[in-house]
Formats: sequence, structure tokens, C-alpha cells
Amino acid sequence: MPLPLSLCDDLRLLLNDRFSTSASVREHHGSDSSALDPMPPDAVAYANSLDDIVSISAACYRHDVPMIAYGSGTSLEGWLQATHGGVSIDVSGMNQIVEIRVDDMDATVQPGVTRKQLNAALHGTGLFFPIDPGADASLGGMAATRASGTNAVRYGTMRENVLGMTAVLADGRVINTGGRARKSAAGYDLTHLLVGSGGTLATIAELTVKLHPIPEAISAAVCRFPSVDHAVRAVIQIIQLGVPVARIELLDALTMRALNAYSKTQLREVPSLLFELHGSEAGVQEQLETLRMVADEHQGLDFEWAVHPEDRSRLWQARHDGYFAALALRPGCRALTTDAVVPISRLADCIEATAADLAQNGLLAPIFGHVGDGNFHALILVDPDDHAEVERAEAAAHRLAERAIAMDGSCTGEHGIGLTKQDCMTVEHGENAVDTMKAIKAALDPKQLMNPGKIFPRGNTAG
Repeated sequence: MPLPLSLCDDLRLLLNDRFSTSASVREHHGSDSSALDPMPPDAVAYANSLDDIVSISAACYRHDVPMIAYGSGTSLEGWLQATHGGVSIDVSGMNQIVEIRVDDMDATVQPGVTRKQLNAALHGTGLFFPIDPGADASLGGMAATRASGTNAVRYGTMRENVLGMTAVLADGRVINTGGRARKSAAGYDLTHLLVGSGGTLATIAELTVKLHPIPEAISAAVCRFPSVDHAVRAVIQIIQLGVPVARIELLDALTMRALNAYSKTQLREVPSLLFELHGSEAGVQEQLETLRMVADEHQGLDFEWAVHPEDRSRLWQARHDGYFAALALRPGCRALTTDAVVPISRLADCIEATAADLAQNGLLAPIFGHVGDGNFHALILVDPDDHAEVERAEAAAHRLAERAIAMDGSCTGEHGIGLTKQDCMTVEHGENAVDTMKAIKAALDPKQLMNPGKIFPRGNTAG
């Protein structure tokens, strides 16, 4: 159904050339980094300020038109697909760093600020923002999807690092949640209700995030193992010993092969762990010795340390290339992404069962992930024109989600529910909890205009 002409007139009057119905612009805003086909919105509205978001939202609300917030387009699970048309509210132009407070170790930013941009602005302060999902995502989008990444084992996820927000409800009302204090017992925790809501409750217009001291010493290492099982059991022991590792990443042999081909590295193509240690010189050295001892117990081989910044950067850039390196294994393929998370004690069992399932079904799927917090990914590579293969892949991904839930884990550690995992909600949370979530959605968005069709199908909420 096309947009009402009166709404188009209102938005053109408000935004001038920052309102577009161009097919190419709409196509760009109707997809994220998932393997799903684009679903373009009916129009794109570029917001440059809080007032813009308020005006756009109020206009859409008056005309009962859906709205989808858009940041950098790097989310997964179909968060940006306009399943019911509507207006994409592009906040990428809201990219100002409002204030950095070194003494309080926090910063207030607009939603379009990216993590790399914030860290560049922090140069010379002795502080950094640690949440690193790989892509140079916008902080508003990272908060909306409760992003995580390689540093989560030590620094937490966006859930632990967002202090407060300014957000716009569906009808254009502005709410301020949280604040700059490190704790509060005043009423409901609206900040963390919005973190992870994927734009289904409000549009984030500003957020205040925690910053962390840059450690005195940083060291990275790679260690090889005879099997994924050996590597994962080493991780379990490291966590149980309380070693404060900043990053622990698992890469299976297929991932290592893909990285060598894509990133021109010369890493041994066997299951490997990548570590990064933060702390004092003495503390890092102590951690190194503990890691070496644990690795030896689990038949770890060829510990290689990367102390120089350029060597560490090269190592972690190769890890961040994992998604595109995997795609290059089968040119023309798509990657059906998974992101299960389980208690650390069940991690080896879950990965082993998943690898066996994928092999049994003839599916090519590199496995890697942030195993320090029990989170791993299988990138199932499929030919989009081979419908039988796509069905096998989707079934395997669904079994992985159920397997993780059965092990007291979650079907998604960081990508979110979006479009693809809605049938896991009741399995994971139970009907009463899901009904409670639907009631919250209905209370804040009674017309179901905020990113409709995500988390719950549109029309399937209490009201």
C-alpha cells in the first residue's frame, strides 16, 4: 500500500531533499547484513536532529504508517527489512559526539556515531570504548540490537555499557531513561528495556555509554589444538580458573583456511584459539603463564605471541574478516548465520553436536565465535538457488537454536530475534514471559508501527 500523499507532502516540507522515494535509496535501506532478500520501505527520511525524529515519528503516527530506524545497516536477522512497508528513519547523519567526560569515564553521543569514530575521538584521553562486534556499527544500532563482540568476556555487552538514553516513542513523545550515575533504584529500568528491543519500542536519539581505561599492557596470542573439543575444554578451564582474559576467540580449521585465503595470512589450518590479555605488565605476564599451562594440558601447540600493536592489529583484523572470508569459500553463496550461546560447561557438547549435524547434512559451515562467554557462530554457506540445500541449512540452524535452549542457553547471543527466530521465543522464554513482552509492546506502540514484524509477527501482540 503506497504512502498517503499527505504524509509525503508533510515530510518533503519538513526535510526537503532529505526525504526520498528513489528505488535505489529504498532498496539500500530495506536490507541488513543477513542473507535475507531486501524488503524496501516506501520512503526514506533522513533525520539530522532529535526534532527531526520527533516530527517524522509524529507524522507517521498520524497516518498509521510503520517506521524503521536505520543506522549503519550492519545488523543481522532481518532487522531492517520493511516487512510492512513504511518509512525508514535514517539517523546516520546524527553522528556528533555530544560530550566526553574523562573524569567520569562516560560519553554522550548521537545514535549515528560509530564505535571507531568514538575511539578515534578518545585518542589521548587514556580511555576507550570496548564493545567490538566486528563491523564498524553505529552505537544506536549496537544498543538497539544489544550488540556484543570479541571483548564481551571481560567488558560485557551493550547491556552493561549503556547508562542512559533519549528516545522517541511511536507518537513522537520523547523519553529520557537512566542517567550518568552508575546505579539507580528509581522505578523501572527503561534503559535496558530499550537495549535489545531492535527499534520495536522507540527510536534512539542519544545515548550515554561507559568508557574504560586503556590497559597498561596488551598482549595477543594464537594457539593451535588437535581438535575443536580440545580447544573448547581449554577455554572452559581458563574461565573456571578466573583468568581475566579480554578476548578468547575460537576458529575451526575451515575458518583458518578461509582466513588464509582471504586475508593473506599464513596461519596453520587447524582449530585455534586467539587470546588478548589486558592489564599491568606483571599481570599480563602472569596470565600468559597460566594460559600456556592450561593449553599444554589440552595438547595446545605453537603458542605465538603478538606484542607489537601492528601484529595484534593484523591478527584481529583477520578474525574480523571471518564473515567475508567464509563467503569467499563459495563464491555466489549466501551465509545463513547462527549465534547460539550456552553455559560455558556445555559449550564443547553444543559445538560438537552442531559440527556433527552440519557434516551429516552435507553443509559447509565454518565455526568460530566468542567462546569466552559461551557464544559461537556457524556460518552455513548455501547456494540461494538450491532450494533443497537452503531447506537443509534452515533446519540445521533451527536445530542448533533448539539445542542451545535445551542446554539452558539462548538461540541468540548477540544478533537478536529479528525476523528469523520468532518461533524460538516461546520455546526459550515460555508463554507467560512472551505474553508479558507483547503487553509491553502494545503499551508503548499500540498501533504496532515501530519496526513491525520483528520479534513478534505484526498483529500478534496483546492490546
